[in-house]
Amino acid sequence: MDSPFADRPLAEQAARTAKQGAAWAVHTLTASGALLGMLSLLEVFRYDPRAAMLWLGAALAVDGLDGPIARRIGVRDILPRVDGAALDLIIDYLTYVLVPALFIYWFELLPPGWGLYGAGWIVVTSLYCFANVDMKTTDNYFVGFPAIWNVVALYFFVLGSPRWVNAAVTVALGVLTFVPIKFIHPLRVRESHTTSWLATAVWAVSSFVLVFFYPRAPYWMTWPLIAASAWLAFVSLRRTLRGEPAA
Repeated sequence: MDSPFADRPLAEQAARTAKQGAAWAVHTLTASGALLGMLSLLEVFRYDPRAAMLWLGAALAVDGLDGPIARRIGVRDILPRVDGAALDLIIDYLTYVLVPALFIYWFELLPPGWGLYGAGWIVVTSLYCFANVDMKTTDNYFVGFPAIWNVVALYFFVLGSPRWVNAAVTVALGVLTFVPIKFIHPLRVRESHTTSWLATAVWAVSSFVLVFFYPRAPYWMTWPLIAASAWLAFVSLRRTLRGEPAA
């Protein structure tokens, strides 16, 4: 008579294989951000800011999805020899910093003669953000400006702000990289979680509409974008003024 446990090793192996396959799928999703960044860069060189920004938006969506999925299925424990955090940082530097810096330079969003200096300021100051071992607080706020230059480039592009304003913002945000002001991570901070998620959804929809229909997007769509940004800025400022939580 066959033992009822005879097939257990095969079942356990199948389960391990399925988990590893799921973990590799998550890493593949993360890695796709590099391809999306490359496609955005190609559109920059083709002088198509709308397409370039859409590819950056797709990369941002991937970056927002892969982390929660990875944590949910325990990718780190399943594939301990593949550092998903390092992979994410490499791709983020490409899509959050390098491509947006080139976007700002290529499409002359800074005053004449400032473009190369501004792009250089962006890529150099952002290195500190990515190398900072204290990048986040224990409650998942970023410490210092989190080098989200893709979002900054989006604002410059869809709002059509004056170049001198763009230059001032670029300099100021580079400086804030080194200042311990707090910036919310809207998907991971638990404080005001529901409202921040709603603000992020409003921001995402309005950003997509403004870029997809550029330059004919309805101007009133900038107001939801600004309102959502204002809420996230308020939560960040409130956390900054409150100081560090008690140990």
